[in-house]
Amino acid sequence: MSRTFHLTIAYDGTDYSGWQVQPGQRTIQGELEQAAATLVGDNAALETASDARSPLRILGSGRTDAGVHAWGQVARCVLPGWRADCTAVLRGLNSRLPADIAVLDVRETASSFHPIADAIGKRYRYQVQLGGQRDPFSLRTCHRIHAAIDPERLQAAASRFIGERDFAAFQASGAPRNSTVRIISHSAWSRDTAAAESGQTDRGGEFGSRWYYEVEGNGFLYNMVRNLVGTMLEVARGRRPLDWIDEVLQSGDRTLAGATAPANGLILVRVNYPDRVFKSRPTQACAEDREKFF
Repeated sequence: MSRTFHLTIAYDGTDYSGWQVQPGQRTIQGELEQAAATLVGDNAALETASDARSPLRILGSGRTDAGVHAWGQVARCVLPGWRADCTAVLRGLNSRLPADIAVLDVRETASSFHPIADAIGKRYRYQVQLGGQRDPFSLRTCHRIHAAIDPERLQAAASRFIGERDFAAFQASGAPRNSTVRIISHSAWSRDTAAAESGQTDRGGEFGSRWYYEVEGNGFLYNMVRNLVGTMLEVARGRRPLDWIDEVLQSGDRTLAGATAPANGLILVRVNYPDRVFKSRPTQACAEDREKFF
């Protein structure tokens, strides 16, 4: 008898070719599938873990690109013949995973659980360093910007994306969807006061100031968040007027929007699901645990 589990996963994506299994490449999904296969002691499953027909296929809530990170990626893991509890799954997987990937929480679900179809929302964060010297402690998770930025214009630009909008102009090619309309419930920039309090931005100002953008919605298009950030930065640098964002939205033309922001600043914060999909309570995950991963 197989059991189905909801995994909450954190990872530093710097050294990986994204989430999805690719021949000859190191990926998050590939590492998880190998860990799950060895967890149940099935060598044959280990050899075929990348086969979509394998019972140990790890299905994610979406693909993160090379260099993108996660505090709360979600995946479905089906373990045949598993009799132990969720904590044993968590500990077993973590003992087999590399140090830059961690399973934060495991919950048992109904066998019908699907991490993409059942998701009701996602939240992403994009982190930037404004000015200052290169900070070796945030190089992998923060995009450093050299040009002067107006935080008020940055915030005003973010507010233009709230509500139900057609985001066709912010979708990268390669992953067409039936609809490009999405509902954004939260879109805002914030000063990273935690970084300042830890001394990362106040040692003579050599590491500049830290800001982060958080956006939550019922779904996102391919590269949508990074394209939103690149567009907002154009406005915040004074290169484009604020009303330009409305024009880009109405055009539906990707070539009119800003450049795609680098992958290293992007973090998948969480994926939301209705309570009905779960058969057990959380093991130990919380927002603080995820933030401590980096």
